[in-house]
Amino acid sequence: MPAPATVRARGLAVRHASRRAWALTGVDLDVAPGERVLVTGASGAGKSTLFAVLAGLLDPEAAEVTGELTVDGLAPADARDRLGLLLQDPDSQLVMTRAGDDVAFGLENAGVPAAEIWPRVDAALAAVGWRYGRDRATQMLSGGEKQRLVLAGALARRPGLLLLDEPTAQLDPTGSDVVRTSVARAVADRDTTLLVVDHDAAPWLPLVDRVVEVVDGGLVAHGPTWTPASRTTGLLLPPAWIRSPDPRCGGALVAAEGAGYTHRGTTTPALAPTDLGLPAGAVTAVTGANGTGKSTLALLLAGLRGPTVGRVRAAQELAVRGERAPHRWRAGELVTRIGTVFQQPEHQFLTGRLRDELELGPLRSGSGSTAARARAEELLERLGLAPFADANPFTLSGGQQRRLSVATALATAPRVLVLDEPTFGQDAATWRELVTLLAEQRAAGCAVCVVTHDRDLVDSLADGEHPL
Repeated sequence: MPAPATVRARGLAVRHASRRAWALTGVDLDVAPGERVLVTGASGAGKSTLFAVLAGLLDPEAAEVTGELTVDGLAPADARDRLGLLLQDPDSQLVMTRAGDDVAFGLENAGVPAAEIWPRVDAALAAVGWRYGRDRATQMLSGGEKQRLVLAGALARRPGLLLLDEPTAQLDPTGSDVVRTSVARAVADRDTTLLVVDHDAAPWLPLVDRVVEVVDGGLVAHGPTWTPASRTTGLLLPPAWIRSPDPRCGGALVAAEGAGYTHRGTTTPALAPTDLGLPAGAVTAVTGANGTGKSTLALLLAGLRGPTVGRVRAAQELAVRGERAPHRWRAGELVTRIGTVFQQPEHQFLTGRLRDELELGPLRSGSGSTAARARAEELLERLGLAPFADANPFTLSGGQQRRLSVATALATAPRVLVLDEPTFGQDAATWRELVTLLAEQRAAGCAVCVVTHDRDLVDSLADGEHPL
């Protein structure tokens, strides 16, 4: 059985190579063997950076690290064989094309005897509620399913230190419960030390021993009576304004009419034929369990993929040269009509600076440089990203990247917004700002579609809910 790891930090500070400001400063932390610690903090406070340096993942050429940090008395890079890790972006950790092979990969690298590997793989998959077999293609998985698979790989290693960065952020409520239960079982005997980051902190409180918050200048310890603030407290939103839509498009600015999608080379649909209209001046929430096709539906509605059955039609007022199928529009035509946020926001970044990222869409769609700059500055300020205007988008935290991706979708003032998990990785303050901004788009007559597991978002903002 593994021995639980000890973590010690003194005066730890981290600065990314492209930044003047330090991502972390003054971090002092002692984690005893077998202890369970919940790490909180504002979006962009440095939580993911702390986990990256704990995992020994920061390239010395990409970041400056000062102070002391050890895992079992070793530099983190020398203690990687003691580690189980789940990052915010599960795609970055998938290395094999089949699910079972991906879980087995870490065990093989660790020199686990061959006879033990597959029983441990199967046990880890079962622990996270895996509903497929070992042969499921990783490219066919939803974001939440990828999270479960990476977690299974971390648990299969039976690590001395388990680092979980937003492990339930892309999961449906049932999946989140399964993950927390599986983690609780994995650390029940205190043979594994646990550090977990989750903006949905309340469900973890019965499992952890204490809570620490990453703040500017170090860490703050919270007492046993600490509870997270409600995200919806004080939220005041402009109301919906559902305008009379174009009757030629079934009453919607964009509508899926029996639209479905099957990946090439497979027979099982990623999305069964679906009907869904997006009315102007309303927010439509697409909800449901992981793997039901929500993100696939978002890609079809956004015109980024053509359906393999049925059709997606835009209202006549959005048509381009008489063409009402969004996936047939050119990129410059699409971006001024439908704004999109991907499930993985880093997949849509094209430039090396936040300011350039926000100016790119308006410039390509014909806005002048002055107007494009003004719009970029407005969105940067509104979403708390102004201090990072000249930073590389790929150096942002996951929550900051998500806000940037929403800003890029808004930059060209499209009539339709299709947003996949837009509130991922947000603290209470940034969550409220995002929700308020989306409510303003609704009030201005936009059709807004949110694919989400965020019940607070649905209850606070949605005018209609479409479960898959």
